[in-house]
Amino acid sequence: MVTASLVKELREKTGAGMMDCKKVLTETDGDMEKAAELLRERGIAKAAKKSSRIAAEGLVVAYVSEDGKTGAVVEVNAETDFVAKNEEFKTFANDVAIQVVKENPANVEELLAQKWVKDSSKTVSDILTDKIATIGENMSIRRFVRFTSNGLVEKYIHGEGKIGVLVSMEGGNSELAKDICMQIAAARPEYLDRNSVPQERVAKEMEILKAQAMNEGKPAEIAEKMVQGRIGKFYGEICLVDQAFVKDPNIKVSDLLSSKGAKVTEFARIERGEGLEKREENFAEEVAKQIKG
Repeated sequence: MVTASLVKELREKTGAGMMDCKKVLTETDGDMEKAAELLRERGIAKAAKKSSRIAAEGLVVAYVSEDGKTGAVVEVNAETDFVAKNEEFKTFANDVAIQVVKENPANVEELLAQKWVKDSSKTVSDILTDKIATIGENMSIRRFVRFTSNGLVEKYIHGEGKIGVLVSMEGGNSELAKDICMQIAAARPEYLDRNSVPQERVAKEMEILKAQAMNEGKPAEIAEKMVQGRIGKFYGEICLVDQAFVKDPNIKVSDLLSSKGAKVTEFARIERGEGLEKREENFAEEVAKQIKG
């Protein structure tokens, strides 16, 4: 009989997932050594061992449905830039984006538990584990954003998967949406418009601007007026529609959209490895380690 304590023991011993441990213990009638061996044979224990390694490289990919109404941008991480250029890894990352568009998971956990769109006998988690074992590096599906639009959804990937942008837009056309995607990639807006900016963020910025004005020796009432003038620059940096259009800095993005009868409803910008600690290791030393085994 396979007990919870047996599953826990095997999981701690091999680092494999709970369901994988339960499965092999059932197959081996609770024999711990045979179960561990089976996990190794299947590459699962090996893959789990790699899970402690930092995966901060990888790719940001995007996929938009044929009707242009639904799209997703996904970050899939690996340990090295070398693996990110591997065709098997690229195919897997792109398939994950297709999975997100077609199956609409609520989050990464739900995504991993879903049946794989290309092989319903396996879950996304199973496929990820297989890839870790065959490619030989720790990998993870870190995050994704999915949009569905009554208008259109457009994608843009910059720098061979370094930055991915997804835009949902009403009105306009694909060419305009692509320009907006490139704007977002280059200018890094944090919010769509002024109404999207949290009030506490605005209040804090105004407080800083007022302190700056008063440090310049301006009276309080003059400082207040200066704040009102300078806050526009703040919005121009962090709000998409207030930004100067990168292809023509003489106009704002809002003016461009208005002239085309278009409106951006939402956008996402994902930069590979953003906020992750990257492994710092001498390449020659790494090769030497592998030669020594």
